[in-house]
Amino acid sequence: MQDHPVAQAARAAPLFDRIALIGLGLIGSSIAHACRRAGLARHVAGYARSPETRETAAKLGFLDSVHDLASDAVEGADLVILCVPVGAMGPVTKEIADALKPGAILSDVGSTKGSVIAHTAPHVPQGVQFIPAHPLAGTEHSGPEAGFAELYDNRWCILTPLPGNDPAAVARLRKFWEGMGANVDEMDPDHHDLVLAVTSHTPHLIAYTMVGVADDLQRVTNSEVIKYSAAGFRDFTRIAASDPTMWRDVFLNNKEATLEILGRFTEELFALQRAIRTGDGNMLHDYFTRTRAIRRGIIEAGQDTDLPDFGRMPVRRD
Repeated sequence: MQDHPVAQAARAAPLFDRIALIGLGLIGSSIAHACRRAGLARHVAGYARSPETRETAAKLGFLDSVHDLASDAVEGADLVILCVPVGAMGPVTKEIADALKPGAILSDVGSTKGSVIAHTAPHVPQGVQFIPAHPLAGTEHSGPEAGFAELYDNRWCILTPLPGNDPAAVARLRKFWEGMGANVDEMDPDHHDLVLAVTSHTPHLIAYTMVGVADDLQRVTNSEVIKYSAAGFRDFTRIAASDPTMWRDVFLNNKEATLEILGRFTEELFALQRAIRTGDGNMLHDYFTRTRAIRRGIIEAGQDTDLPDFGRMPVRRD
């Protein structure tokens, strides 16, 4: 079998001797698969809070070792990545702090950065480089069975380095994500949270709301909302199928930015309501034309496709 191009580029010398993944859901397990595909570490250790998840991960075999304690998993690791809900980042860091290797890089995959930094940084021991990160990739599936090596291919990973971070450590973490196929950018944490409130957090909240409205409506339509679902509603249900614990923590930890964007969304919605009520077809046509161009821009940027499944079915390589 011929190596994937990413693996060919990185196979020569591993970037890390040992990495540890704390959390083995979709994101953590996909990091393990992508890391092994590219030969980025000699040993990939993992920990999950649930014994069932640890057992499943061990059976699937995408890790070199699975540990019952987070502190055992990070022992001697050069890179530790927190792949847990953002609300758990602080407590987990406190739990593993004494076991972190001096000179190690500690990172995360949380979709909010301000709160993660506030709750995590105080527990990071001196001599450990805490470099927050956020891979903009995912599916509606969760758990260790959901992971696959191609999840990060041509997706963006945003690093939000902190004052005092060693530039060499930041460059090493950048190379790690690039080795897994991702495009990497750097951003201020507060700006990251505002951008993600627009591109991810508010759309998810709207999706949950729309599905909730449909749930109320189907009670008086004999489930016709579900039976006759068209593509738009199917997309809402896909987004609303995401992990509820993760999204609860996202909204509680990025409330300011999300509320700001929700306010702007409400203003736009009122403008559309007015146009529909007054029969302002020109306004509606101009608005839809402008927003349609954004969708085309996403496709042209290579972040999605115009296929009927919108590129959401992962391509697995055996």
